[in-house]
Amino acid sequence: MLNQGELDRDEMGRLIGSDKVEGTSVFGADRNKIGSIERVMIDKISGKVSYAVLGFGGFLGLGNDHYPLPWQSLKYDTELGGYITAITAKDLEGAPRYGEKTEWNWRDEAAVRGINAYYGVPFA
Repeated sequence: MLNQGELDRDEMGRLIGSDKVEGTSVFGADRNKIGSIERVMIDKISGKVSYAVLGFGGFLGLGNDHYPLPWQSLKYDTELGGYITAITAKDLEGAPRYGEKTEWNWRDEAAVRGINAYYGVPFA
């Protein structure tokens, strides 16, 4: 496990490459792993990461459901070696999601706002 100093040297200070974020574990409020980040969604205008898509369920990556999480709901935890969020696996049961053979409609502003509303994060 990396300590903060090793993390800083390894990840260019506070920056991290998107390829290193993808595949990183996400832990729930109970500190149990709830999935892994499959992709990050970047706002084309601001250049900031807006959402992380969490893969959860399935077996060996097959049959995963995909859960868009507001980036603000995640915080990197050096002890866990992954991101932590205030939700649990049980909270994901009613969360906005899409299946393996579909894609989230990021153009649907009401649906995107629904993600933020579900997690109690202001829509920016």
